[in-house]
Amino acid sequence: MSDFVVLDVDGHSVRVAAGSSVVAAIALATRDGVVATRRSVTGALRGPLCGMGVCQECRVTIDGVAHRLACQTVCAEGMNVVTARGAQ
Repeated sequence: MSDFVVLDVDGHSVRVAAGSSVVAAIALATRDGVVATRRSVTGALRGPLCGMGVCQECRVTIDGVAHRLACQTVCAEGMNVVTARGAQ
């Protein structure tokens, strides 16, 4: 078993420690320091808030499945994550 996994976040390859949450990979993939996972109904960028799945602000698409909670999902090798920044 490897100590790291590599996954894709919005078209960027990210290497994280095995056992890391998807939201940690999203934070590593950000280019401007703003961790954004989804958009509000008005179009504003939203990001993780509670870190335990209650607020559901961390919803992303993982391997084609929408509305997955990034804070509660463990990264897997080859996983494809699409956030509000990657969705068009």
